[in-house]
Amino acid sequence: MLEEKNTIRISKDELAHLGEGQVGYVRKMTSDELIERFPGAADLQAGLNLWALFAANGTPIMLSDDASTPYVTAAENQLNTVSVH
Repeated sequence: MLEEKNTIRISKDELAHLGEGQVGYVRKMTSDELIERFPGAADLQAGLNLWALFAANGTPIMLSDDASTPYVTAAENQLNTVSVH
C-alpha cells in the first residue's frame, strides 16, 4: 500500500520564527550551563539549579530558582509552554 506524505517546505528564516510569540519552552539548567551559554548574563553563583523560560527562537525570557515561575510568566504572556529535557 502506498502512503501519500504531505510535506511543507519553509525557509531557514521562516523556521527561525516558527512559534514566535506563541510558544515558550521551559528548561531546568544549572547556573554553570547558563554562564557557558550566555557569557553576558548577570553574575550567577556557580552550582545553582535554575529554571529558564525561552522564546521559541531560543531567546531567554526569564530565570528563576522556582520551577513554577517560568510557567506563570509564560501564561501571563499568553505563551504555550513545552518542556525541554
